Amino acid sequence: MAALLSTVALTGCASFSPDGGMNVVATVASETINKDVVSIRTTDDAERAKAAVQGLLRRALTVDTAVQIALLNNRGLQAAYNELALAEAEFVEESLPPNPTFAISRIAGNGGYEIERQVVGDILALATLPFRSEIARQRFQKAQLRAAEETLRLAAEVRRAYYRAVGANELVVLLTDAKSTAESTAQLALKLGETGSLNKLDQAREQVFYAEITADLATLRQDATSSRERLIRLLGLWDGDLGFRLPQKLPALPRQPLSLPRIEVDAVAHRIDLQMARIELGLLAKSLKLTEATRFVTLLDLAGIDKKTREPEGAPFRERGFDIAFQIPIFDGGEVRVRQAAETYNQAFNRLTEKAVDVRSEARDAFRVYRSTYDIAGHYQREVLPLREIISDEMKLRFSSMQVDVFALLTEARQRIAALRAAIEAKRDFWLAQSELKTAVNGGGSSSESPRQPRASATAQAGGGGH
Repeated sequence: MAALLSTVALTGCASFSPDGGMNVVATVASETINKDVVSIRTTDDAERAKAAVQGLLRRALTVDTAVQIALLNNRGLQAAYNELALAEAEFVEESLPPNPTFAISRIAGNGGYEIERQVVGDILALATLPFRSEIARQRFQKAQLRAAEETLRLAAEVRRAYYRAVGANELVVLLTDAKSTAESTAQLALKLGETGSLNKLDQAREQVFYAEITADLATLRQDATSSRERLIRLLGLWDGDLGFRLPQKLPALPRQPLSLPRIEVDAVAHRIDLQMARIELGLLAKSLKLTEATRFVTLLDLAGIDKKTREPEGAPFRERGFDIAFQIPIFDGGEVRVRQAAETYNQAFNRLTEKAVDVRSEARDAFRVYRSTYDIAGHYQREVLPLREIISDEMKLRFSSMQVDVFALLTEARQRIAALRAAIEAKRDFWLAQSELKTAVNGGGSSSESPRQPRASATAQAGGGGH
């Protein structure tokens, strides 16, 4: 026992870290998304985080400030950091040697008595302590990566919610202007119908456009409100903080798209979920070795005994000795535990291989979607909208010279509105695709949103009505 205790002393026991294991999370957040994280444990921590959030909310919200606010203020993320602190506590507990058990008994009768004291120690637990401590250390490392993954997942969700909210705002502004035009057209059509200058079919065409765009605007306003509320939940804002300002337009497209020739290699190297799967495989390998080493002996207790006895006649005398208890592997030789550990290891290896294949495919697909959405959004900005502007200017000239009537001009205006709406949606899809690309490379989970629906062409959206 003295030799085993000396080994334990040399191995050392783990202690709590000053930051609760947040160093890995902070490093990942800084290097991956260039943001700060904090685990709020005291009132001072909460006050500092609140002051930082209030300072960020005073300015118009950008996607970067939104992510930073969420990382400081989202209580679900703080709960994930609490899980990390609990994992550290388990790691420290697993690295401690087992406490010895002290037992005392006293039996008396007929003038005599017997007092027995025992100190019992789990020798098997002491012998395997270095192995179990290393396994617990790797579990704690996995918990650190899990907290980092939750941080990246929240950042990705905030980026999606932000771009959806700002895109919805831009569409609301566009359709609000379009509704004014449609309302004027409907009123004009009604007056012309009263004078007999416009038949009932053409009146209905102009009025149905106004009715449809009114309903469409109401839907978009509801979508903008829901998107803002989704962002509020992710930012963890309370009633007094809800007056933050969102931009009315999405950011402009970057001049050049990202070029990522090594995206598959980068994804395999940086994905947090892959790193956790690798640690899990290493854990199971060590557990398998420990199970094989202890397959025959699962119980080994050593007790030191001190016994004092006094008979009714005679002087008391003392006896000392020891007691060893171990399990005899007659029926269970540990084959079941070894087989379970081996199959669990093989299962983890296969899942790691599957995950690596999935990660490479997800990275390739995310980059293709990113480039495709960039090209589509750029096509609208470079080709479709300038051509629509030329058509609009030419129609105004022809209207001024009375070559076309007002309804032809309004029909062209409807088509231009449809093109502008499609351009806004294309730009929004690009920024969402860029967010998914970051997630595919760094980790953080897939989007919980429903798959993006194909966008109707500008011509199809403007197809209803016309003179």
